[in-house]
Amino acid sequence: MTRTPVNRTAARLAFALALACSFPAIAEDDISKVNGSIETSAGQRYGDLETVNGAVRVAENVQARDASTVNGSIHVESGARVDSLETVNGAIRLARDVQVAGDIETVNGSVFVDSGGTVGGNIETVNGAIGLVRTQVAGNLETVNGDITVGIGSHVRGGITVERPQSWFQSAPKRRPRVVIGPDAEVSGPMEFRREVSLYVHRTARIGQVTGAEPVRFETETAPQD
Repeated sequence: MTRTPVNRTAARLAFALALACSFPAIAEDDISKVNGSIETSAGQRYGDLETVNGAVRVAENVQARDASTVNGSIHVESGARVDSLETVNGAIRLARDVQVAGDIETVNGSVFVDSGGTVGGNIETVNGAIGLVRTQVAGNLETVNGDITVGIGSHVRGGITVERPQSWFQSAPKRRPRVVIGPDAEVSGPMEFRREVSLYVHRTARIGQVTGAEPVRFETETAPQD
C-alpha cells in the first residue's frame, strides 16, 4: 500500500543526529597509507583510516571516524561504529549491528549491510548492488547499474533512485537492474527510476510514490526471477 508523505527531511535529520550523538569523542591518531591495507584491533578507538591501494578492515567493536580507500574493499566487523565509509574500486561489507553516522559510497563495487545495521546518511554506488537485511537507513539508496534489495525488516526513510547512465564509464549493461522490496520492509520516500528496471514488492512491504516502473507484487520469501 502507498504511504502518506510526511516530513521526511526532519525525520532523517533527527535520526542522523540521534545516531551521531551516540558516538563518543575520538581523540586517537589517524592511520594513513599510500600502498598497503589497514588492519585494526578489536575494541580500540581510531581517527580516520585512509589508504590508496589496499583494503580497510574495521575490527569488532572498533570506534573510528572516516574509513576510505581508492583501490580496495572495506570490511566492517560486528558492533563497530564509524562516521562514513568510501571507496572507488571495491566492495563495502558490514557485519551485524554496525553503526555508520554518515554516508556509504563506492563507484565500482557492491554494498551489503547485515542485520541490525544503522546508516545515518545515504548509500550510493554506480556499478554495484546494494543489499540490506533488517537495516535502518536514514537517507536514500542510489545506483546506476546495480541491483537493490531492501531485505526483510529493513526501513529506508529516504527513497530509492536508479539513475540513467550519463557517461562512458556508466554504460548500461544488457540486463536491467532488479529492485526488490522484501517482506516487512519499508521505503518511506519516493522511488524514482530513470532507466528501465524490474521492481518487485512483497505484499507485506510498505512503499511511497513510484515513478518510472510498475511494481510487481509477490508473496513468496524471494522475488520471482526475471
